[in-house]
Amino acid sequence: MPSLEYEFTYRATLKPPVTIGAGPYGNRIVAEVTGGDFEGPRLKGRILSGGGDWALVGPDGQARLDVRAQLVTGDRAAIYLAYYGIIQFNAKAQQALEKQTGTEFADHYWRTNPRFETGDPRYAWLNQTLFVGEGRMLPNLVVEYRVYRVT
Repeated sequence: MPSLEYEFTYRATLKPPVTIGAGPYGNRIVAEVTGGDFEGPRLKGRILSGGGDWALVGPDGQARLDVRAQLVTGDRAAIYLAYYGIIQFNAKAQQALEKQTGTEFADHYWRTNPRFETGDPRYAWLNQTLFVGEGRMLPNLVVEYRVYRVT
């Protein structure tokens, strides 16, 4: 039976989201990543600017995430991060986004499936491992994720 092992926590700072509006697939919201950090027992570093989240909010109140970002470890390894996910856009989530306050992990369903790519042999294990994450909002347009390795 698979189990989960905590790997690291990361925090990403976002620019205010741009609402594209209701299109053929739902309400598109785009938020640019401006930076951040990550830390765990085996990984520590910073999140670079230039990433983003191209979220799509459907009529069911669920936001489907499409995120990409670039990470650099403290020992200068470059790592590409991409994930899809789902956020239950309930009243707590909507209020936190509107008022730029935070939520707790238990406030709403927010799950991701992070995928990593690196050419650095010290972190090659990232290329060969399945991960899941849980997210929440922090004040001032910061998102925080706890990432777990599936063993």
